[in-house]
This record gives sequence, C-alpha cells and structure tokens, in this order.
Amino acid sequence: MAGFFVDPDIAKAKTIDADFYTNAEVFEQCREKIFAPSWQFIGDEELVKDDGEVYPFTLLPGYLDEPLLLTKDKSGQLNVLSNVCTHRGNIVIEKACKLANLRCRYHGRLFSLDGRFISMPEFKEVENFPSKDDDLPALSLFNWNRWLFTSVNPIYPKDLFFRDMIKRVSWMPLDEFKFRPDLSRTFNIQCNWALYCENYLEGFHIPFVHAGLNAVINFGEYATELFFPYSSLQLGLAKNNKDCFDLPASSPDHGKDVAAYYFWVFPNMMFNFYPWGLSVNVVEPVSVGECRVKFLSYVWDESKLDKGAGTGLDKVEQEDEEIVENVQRGVRSRFYKHGRYSVTREQGTHHFHCILSEFMNK
Repeated sequence: MAGFFVDPDIAKAKTIDADFYTNAEVFEQCREKIFAPSWQFIGDEELVKDDGEVYPFTLLPGYLDEPLLLTKDKSGQLNVLSNVCTHRGNIVIEKACKLANLRCRYHGRLFSLDGRFISMPEFKEVENFPSKDDDLPALSLFNWNRWLFTSVNPIYPKDLFFRDMIKRVSWMPLDEFKFRPDLSRTFNIQCNWALYCENYLEGFHIPFVHAGLNAVINFGEYATELFFPYSSLQLGLAKNNKDCFDLPASSPDHGKDVAAYYFWVFPNMMFNFYPWGLSVNVVEPVSVGECRVKFLSYVWDESKLDKGAGTGLDKVEQEDEEIVENVQRGVRSRFYKHGRYSVTREQGTHHFHCILSEFMNK
C-alpha cells in the first residue's frame, strides 16, 4: 500500500484516502502502527480492590488480542503482566480471583503477583535457568485517578495523550465518580473504527442528525480545541444556564455555560464529561468494516442524570450508528476517494486524519 497524506493546511487538505476504511491490508497495518504503540483503556481500580486480587483480560479482543493480567500484589502495587506462561505459552489465569501467587496449571510454573519467576518442577538439570526471560513480562501502567491504561509497545509518553485533558478537569472530584454497569452499553456497528471516531470529532452534523442534542447545545458557540499532538476537546455550551457545570474560579472555563466536555484521545477513546458524571467510550476494531463501541458510565451526581446534553445517550448513539453505517457503504463506492473539510467545523476530523497519516507513514 502507498502511504497516506493529509495536507496540514485544512483549507487546502483533502480527507484521508477512502482505502483507509475499506482495505483489509490497511486494517492489518493499523494493528501494529497505531494500536500497539498507543495507550489503551483497561478499566478502573475496582477490578482489583484488595491485595492478592487478579483480573485476566484481553486487550482489544480479536485485534491486538493480547492476553493480559491485572494484579494487586501484597504491597498494594498494581501490575499489568502478560498472562502467557513463559514455559510453553499456556494462559496462566483464566478467571478473576484472589491468590497468593500465580501458578500455571499446565506444568506448575509459579510466579509472584508482580510477575517474577519463583519455581518450576523438574527443571534442576536445565542450564542457565532461571533467567529474566522466565519472568512474566510487565507492561507499562498509567493510572489517572481511578482509571487504568496500558500499552503493549509504549514508545510514546502518556503525557502526549492525556496531559491536557487531565489539566482541564483537575477541579473535578474524580474519586467520587462511581461505575454504573446498569447504565453502560456495548454496541457492534457496521463501520470502520476510524469512521466512528471522525464522526465523533465534529459537531458539524449535530443540527442535521441529533435533534434532541441540538435543542440543548448552542451550535453557534460549539468550539473545537486541538490539543497537540494526540488529543482534542469539543466544548459544548448550553443555550441557557440550566443543566450546566458549576465551574469554580480555578477552571479556565469559569463564567461559561458548559453543558459537556467531549475529550478525544488518539486513537480510539472518548471521555465525555457531563454534570452527572462521565461516559467513557472505547472504539474497538473488529474488522475492516466493523467496530465495537463500549459506553462505560461513571456517575458523580445522580440527581442530574437524564438532564441536558448528557441525556438520551442511547438515542444519540442510534442516530450516529445509522449515519456511520451509511458512510461505510458510501466510501466503498468506486466514485469516492476524498472529500474536503469545513475550515470552521471539521478541525477535529482533520487533526485526526493528520495523526493517522503520521502513524501510518512511519
């Protein structure tokens, strides 16, 4: 495949080539070029609340498909480890539980909760054993308040992705946000993962697609801020001062009627802060023409649920699904290769496409 190019000048630029959404080879390249070196969402600290608890999970099932293990060791330290035994490759832990050590049930190899090799039956005659290679590989772990992230190839510092968002909402009592599985959803959508992200990254479509959201958001004041290099913010201001954040003087948005903060972190994470709390959206590639989107709800103020911009999220999602699935069908057309950008309304999508081309051309 030839490389992708997006002109950094949005007024001159064409959108990324349609092959990005339709070509199976490109989809495969994205796995190692985009998703392996980026940071990915694991969940929150509640997954391993007590010392000795372990939580096996797969990072981006069916795509990166990496078996990992979150542990809280005896010192209270959180660890992300490979969940693959260094002897013969068996999965070490198959379900969440509480343990003193990690033992592979295939041949009995034993590891500590931080992944260090402890012992192995019938290996006395093996030379130069054990070595560092016999430990379970440990991955980088980034802990933002209660939320956990990791990367299988962390060549980019976490600050390049999260710094600006963390600073912008530093006044919020994030430790009071509680996960609500009853308000969380998973959707399978018939579109390329990048199409779903670029739809999120512009409010241009709100008046045309989301009548309910448009009724509470001031479209004329809808603003996009590009956090370089790898994140952005769409600031949703309300049409009146109802159902808005009560912003402290320390917030750079103090004095504004902010109904929602829509943060995006490359390549596939959205953090939507509303007066009631946070909706984390994670877009997981399934195939070149399908993605899985997880909506994870963390409630801060239950009295503000179903009010303002943060209400009717299922309806907004259904409206977005219909549009992006239509776009997926459209970009397969032999007559479509590129579009152009609105200079005033599609800065976020242009920014996203520029990052895609940067990563794909490395």
